[in-house]
Amino acid sequence: MKRLLAVTLGILTAIGGFVDIGDIVSTSEAGARFGLSHAWVLVVGVVGICVYAEMAGRVAAVSGRPVFDLVRERLGPRVALVNLVGSYLITVATLGAEIGGVALALQLLNGAPYLVWVPLVAVVLWLALWRVRFETLERVFGLAGLALIVVLVSAFSLRPAFGTVTHLTPPAGENWPTYWFFAIALFASAMTPYEVFFFSSGGVEEHWTPRDLNVSRVNVFVGFPLGGLLAFGFLATSATVFHPLGVRVDTLGQAVLPAGLAYGQIGLALAIVGVFAATFGAAMETSLSAGYTVAQYFGWAWGKMLRPRRATRFHLVVLVSILVAVAALLTTIDPIQLTEYMLIFSAIALPLTYLPILVVANDRGYLGNKVNGRFANVLGLVYLVIVVAAAVAAIPLMVMTGMGG
Repeated sequence: MKRLLAVTLGILTAIGGFVDIGDIVSTSEAGARFGLSHAWVLVVGVVGICVYAEMAGRVAAVSGRPVFDLVRERLGPRVALVNLVGSYLITVATLGAEIGGVALALQLLNGAPYLVWVPLVAVVLWLALWRVRFETLERVFGLAGLALIVVLVSAFSLRPAFGTVTHLTPPAGENWPTYWFFAIALFASAMTPYEVFFFSSGGVEEHWTPRDLNVSRVNVFVGFPLGGLLAFGFLATSATVFHPLGVRVDTLGQAVLPAGLAYGQIGLALAIVGVFAATFGAAMETSLSAGYTVAQYFGWAWGKMLRPRRATRFHLVVLVSILVAVAALLTTIDPIQLTEYMLIFSAIALPLTYLPILVVANDRGYLGNKVNGRFANVLGLVYLVIVVAAAVAAIPLMVMTGMGG
């Protein structure tokens, strides 16, 4: 049973990575505008994050140290500092979007403006990270996020045109630059840097050893594909309901509406509960990831399981990150739009994240005979080429399309 429950680390990571608030809306918008023609991007993204998360988990289990710690040691403080600055800024901005996403889910439940909920959500988030056990957070929010399965089931109930999955061209009224803009955004949402930092650091927090390699791999190869399936649910339901009508999706309410159409109030309620759990889980991931990266770079004591007195600076970074995120939201910036911007900037940062992981995963000084095999290296290099291409194309496409407008 303990081994089975350990899979919830991967479930929480996958749900937070694939179906956070920005991803829900951007995936739904892609379905509304392009039908199922972006389904292939989700497959590419799932395989990519599985490839690198398996490396990150193996590094944590064998070396007993998280990826970011080894990146600084292996590649030097200057290279790691560039990675730190980029990933921290993206993570904090994403944290703001996730807190806003939880508030938007609460707004759907009672109608109060989402900004009313933002401070309360931030307080509850901090208390949960400070007082609740790591395993409890994983299991409660990872498993509660599975309520989003109702969206996936709704996709089949609404009978989407699955035959159009093979249509890899933009439909009438859309163009290639916009098509590729959404493809990069969806790919970046699957490969977001904080996912591997959180996953490897969580493995260290749970004291993984080489005997836990199978647990790590089950987390990866069950959790992340599950997250991809849930994301496909939003793509498919939106493609079925909104694409034939030519309606664009740009709100959370529209994204969960198809579940209500398929299963009435129960379906809608389950979808909202799932969104709440997924976005709160993503907020926890991003909060902790912000603290993990900074503390590991500077060599401070760190860990969710360490009391604030023993890891004061780590917990202070987490708290400051939450406060900065809340301050950004209180400027009334749209949390959904904020995350969509961060997906593009995440695409730019992807090479800085995944090249060092590939280097460390081939270092026998850290992993001994558990270094990458030939197949892992081939996949790693293929995806490195893909992330570099995405990083190069992201800004030009953002300018050309006006953020996909």
